[in-house]
Amino acid sequence: MAVIDATGRPPAAAAPAAPVRSRDPEAHPVPTGREEAWRFTPLRPLKPLIAGQEPDGKIDISVAAPEGVEVEFVDADDPRVGRVLTPVDRVAAFATVRAGGAVAVTVPGETELTEPIVAALRGEGGVCYSHLVVEVGPFARATVVLDHTGTAKYAGNVEVHVGHGASVTFVSLQDWDDDAVHAGAHAFSVGRDAKLRATHLTLGGHLVRINPTVDYRGPGGDAELAGLFFTDAGQHQEHRLLVTHLERNCRSRVTYKGALQGADAHSVWIGDVLIGADAVGTDTYEINRNLVLTDGARADSVPNLEILTGEVAGAGHASATGRFDDEVLFYLMARGIPAGEARRLVVRGFFGEVLDRIDVPALRDRVMAAVDAELSAVGA
Repeated sequence: MAVIDATGRPPAAAAPAAPVRSRDPEAHPVPTGREEAWRFTPLRPLKPLIAGQEPDGKIDISVAAPEGVEVEFVDADDPRVGRVLTPVDRVAAFATVRAGGAVAVTVPGETELTEPIVAALRGEGGVCYSHLVVEVGPFARATVVLDHTGTAKYAGNVEVHVGHGASVTFVSLQDWDDDAVHAGAHAFSVGRDAKLRATHLTLGGHLVRINPTVDYRGPGGDAELAGLFFTDAGQHQEHRLLVTHLERNCRSRVTYKGALQGADAHSVWIGDVLIGADAVGTDTYEINRNLVLTDGARADSVPNLEILTGEVAGAGHASATGRFDDEVLFYLMARGIPAGEARRLVVRGFFGEVLDRIDVPALRDRVMAAVDAELSAVGA
């Protein structure tokens, strides 16, 4: 029998508990795999990072920056560390603690960079941690590229602060060796009338789990998040996004596209958008598309939208997962295009919307070459 309160209405369903936010790893529960945040994630490869094992490996970090950009290593108690990111799980908290500080990149206000800032991280095995902080001053313009290669069991935090009126393009490439494990918390804050264009490109690694989050620090902010992932046999690639709208008249767009092939290829995309009660005038839309190229691959896609105000400019989401269209392949082959080349053209076209956002030509060419190589490996 239903229970009612004094008003005669049944009680509202209990809201899920908010995640713990703390830099203390012991403040976060050890995941079991039954939690919503971990239910898709294989935990065994992450055990050393969940336990906070002392680093026994090496990851080389080098930052190439144009003149005028300051690059330094700062202690963990520097006010820039934690300005944008407060860990919501043990792995991110341990990354903060075990990194022993952060690489801080500062772009002065009103600076317009014509060349990208490139942070190259190369793992050389073992358990590793790092923390990167990027501060872009008011009315500045900058492109930041984060390039992951090599192998490691790696937990890496990234926090990017986009100052008022600034414009930042951020690209993170996960091009790991096949045995790498990477858990990354990437947090972005967008200032008043500022613009963020963030793209995550995941190609390699045994298990890669990236958690991008966006919040707004003033009205008029504009954030676009895009992603491309190619999940091969035995790989687990997970992108778990959260966009939080608490300021007025802000905009967000999320577009992630993935292709999967091979036995036990598994991709996960979670897109969460929260619109607060005071975030009137919000305009948001998120979409995920997955292309399954062979049998044995699995794509999980979960868009979520929570709206606490009725005064929004627009809010929506969409998700679809489908097989490779044999009719399109037949159409191209009927016009004299060999099967392998036709298949590559279809996949290139599928990824084109995301690739066109990458304004670093060498990086765009590298990603497309990697996709072609994956397709060629199965005789496409």
